[in-house]
Amino acid sequence: MQIELRDPNKIMKLSRLGSFHQSKLSFLRSFLSEFKDWDYKRDLFNLDQNGYGEAVYSFKKKDRVYSLVCFANEIKDEERSDRVIATKWDAAFTLHDGIPSSDDIKRLKDEVPKQEIGRLSFKELTLSRANKSVRVFNHVVESLSEGNQPDLDLLSKVGYLYRTTAVYGSGKFGLADRFRIKNREEINGPFRLEMMLVYLVRQFTFDQVNHVAHYKNPKKAVKLDKQICKNLGIGNSTGLGMAPFIVNHPTLLNNWILSRETALKKIREIKVVKKEESELFKDCVKRSLKNITSWNTDSEYQQIKIKSLLKDVEQFIEYIENEFDFKTEHPFNKIYLWLEKNSCEECIEYIVSIMMEPYNDIIKPLVANMSADEDKYFNIPTNRTTNELKDIIGTRYSKILKINFDQKENYQNFWFISKNKEEPRLADRFEEHGSELEQPLAIARDIKKLYEKLLSIKDNLTIAQFLSVNSELRHVVRRAFIIEKFPYSEIQDNTISKNIVPIDMLRLKLSFFGALKFDPRSDKWLRICMFQGAPLPNELKNYDEQWVYKTIN
Repeated sequence: MQIELRDPNKIMKLSRLGSFHQSKLSFLRSFLSEFKDWDYKRDLFNLDQNGYGEAVYSFKKKDRVYSLVCFANEIKDEERSDRVIATKWDAAFTLHDGIPSSDDIKRLKDEVPKQEIGRLSFKELTLSRANKSVRVFNHVVESLSEGNQPDLDLLSKVGYLYRTTAVYGSGKFGLADRFRIKNREEINGPFRLEMMLVYLVRQFTFDQVNHVAHYKNPKKAVKLDKQICKNLGIGNSTGLGMAPFIVNHPTLLNNWILSRETALKKIREIKVVKKEESELFKDCVKRSLKNITSWNTDSEYQQIKIKSLLKDVEQFIEYIENEFDFKTEHPFNKIYLWLEKNSCEECIEYIVSIMMEPYNDIIKPLVANMSADEDKYFNIPTNRTTNELKDIIGTRYSKILKINFDQKENYQNFWFISKNKEEPRLADRFEEHGSELEQPLAIARDIKKLYEKLLSIKDNLTIAQFLSVNSELRHVVRRAFIIEKFPYSEIQDNTISKNIVPIDMLRLKLSFFGALKFDPRSDKWLRICMFQGAPLPNELKNYDEQWVYKTIN
């Protein structure tokens, strides 16, 4: 039985992309799988009694070593901010290539806490900073110092002791350029080193809170229970800075989505599902209810989505427990078709993610295909013709071409780069100044402009001839030739419309990172939790791969 890949015109709509959830393809989970047989060590832990100082953690295999260098600093409460314009943080981190010397640590101590205004070297691979959840951190210290474990209800509401406010890599601020390390087998998957940094930062937060509690009351203090540690992750505040990434990296986006769609296709094509596979799938779905019911947010928009998801997942469990027989042929195809008929988009994509759990043999080869050599497809084929280009656009952007950009609500917003921090922002064209500085992120509008220009041409020109008099459309001509080869490379939606929900763009990327419990703080930024429920570093050699569905929170 041959199943078609899902239609990009349907899947690449923002409402669907904004309903994606973590899966076995997510980068933090493939990172754990890749590094599970590496040797983990805490190499340095030089903190004072208040928890300020430096620490070093490492992963080592043969001659390769990656070291997280941590600097914990004292700051005043009024200096603590998650905004990108902040200049001080509770802790700052860098992932160092190899074993840092004492001179390296001294150099990094001067530069890493400065973050963007510091200067790193090619020896550093990633850079980050984080702030405490002060209420939770102080409560845990207080409890442990008195010989008690902290209040699980409070911990479950927040889910972390620290949250990062940025994780940088690939050449920023002097960090190593990607080309230096891209051929290393262990970091072939996207964002592997960023995931490593966040994972080791998580361990630092546990060690720091235990350390501070011990010095607060050496005679009575106890350590944070290992199970509680496992059920805490690292928080993250993410704003619009992440949104243009998925527009600016079309071939990479395609490879992420194509891997997911290929996994679903292959699973739907399985004729006979083994009993242990169906039991694992059902077990993960049922256990995952704890994740949904402990998903806290004040966002009314997200609360409605969670309520709908919970209702549909419960209905789905009822269906597979009482009405469905896994002994039927192609059971996952039948399940998928039932979901499309009976469930919301959020639930469909949630269950699609869980379908992957029993199938390492399908998922592992796909993980290896999720990077992209983007330069390879950057050149525009100038010998192709305008008729060919017109056909590509008519086929690949059929829904986009129906948008009427003469209507005010369809071009109400514009993307720009803020002067202060050089971060992407979104503004109302009719209420704010600056639209003359608009970034080329309105792909839908520009594709339609290109198509209308092509329709007005009588002759069949070469692309070189066309661009010689229409150079302002070069960026979308390139995209059209990219989407010809990479069908999932383009968001099939209008990114400047009045109704855009930018956090859908953030959620898409964060789902591939492996984030849980999206908590929108507006339509433009949200908080998430990463590695919640994940094994601790000293458990990696033998851990439960379905940990993500087995948290106690």
